Amino acid sequence: MTDSPNITWVSWLMVATLGLTWGATFLVTEVALEGITPFWLAAFRVAFAALLMVPVWQMRGGTLFASPPPSSTRLTLLAIGGFSTAIPFMLLAWGQQYVTGGFAGVSMASVALIVLPLAHVFIPGERLTWRRSAGFAIGFVGVCVLIGAQAFESSGATLETAGRVACVSAACCYGISSVLMRRLPAIDPIGLSTIILIIAALITVPLALINEGPPPLPDAKTLLVIGFLGLIPTAAANMLRVLVIRSAGPVFMSLTNYQVPVWSVLMGVWLLGEPLPASLLLALALILIGVGLSQFGALRRLFARTAA
Repeated sequence: MTDSPNITWVSWLMVATLGLTWGATFLVTEVALEGITPFWLAAFRVAFAALLMVPVWQMRGGTLFASPPPSSTRLTLLAIGGFSTAIPFMLLAWGQQYVTGGFAGVSMASVALIVLPLAHVFIPGERLTWRRSAGFAIGFVGVCVLIGAQAFESSGATLETAGRVACVSAACCYGISSVLMRRLPAIDPIGLSTIILIIAALITVPLALINEGPPPLPDAKTLLVIGFLGLIPTAAANMLRVLVIRSAGPVFMSLTNYQVPVWSVLMGVWLLGEPLPASLLLALALILIGVGLSQFGALRRLFARTAA
């Protein structure tokens, strides 16, 4: 796909929705891990989302490509299924057993920095300009201010280093999959979302069996949490993610990862009564400045169209 990104008000709304949704996912995952092992959590979450998406796709005709794709495109689909869902879901679920929430949040924010050079090389229309580079750098500083020293505090876990590597590796997977997805030819977005989840289920279920044995029988609370994870941040959010990347591009999509730590902190203040530090306001200002600077051209075009 070689056309330039088409960034609209709908694109911004979808990115904001994804930021809010994924910002809550870390908290929900922690709850789920109290009643199920990490690989089976990823497998159940993905399999349930795939089961939800298949009938939706079939009601729309069940088509994916207008004509049979070449083998290279099929291999790309397999890679996207692994890098966008299966591998990062397993890595994050496993890593969150051993790292602080602050580190997990800041690792997701690094997706933007991973996407930037990859998109510059592989995606036409996503060139690395000084303004875009400065904007992402400022936004990342804002995320670091938001998380603060807590991002690098030790959790005391024996496998903490491995857990940190798992979280950063998950961020790398998301960056790679965003670029791969943008390079696909014309494709039905609902079908693409469904195929990604099916591929991810075919990867996670066998790996869960190999690494953790037969699936456990979760209690009612854990089943409800898994159902929520499969429906909202997996099935629904996966559709939105595909739509954003296919229309607005992977660099714009990576702005979502700056919002995740913001929403995590705000939900902690609202739901758990945690204090609202002054650093949060500074961080929010830096993140907004970074987003505005990196997407200055898109914002200018958007407001120009709106005024016209």
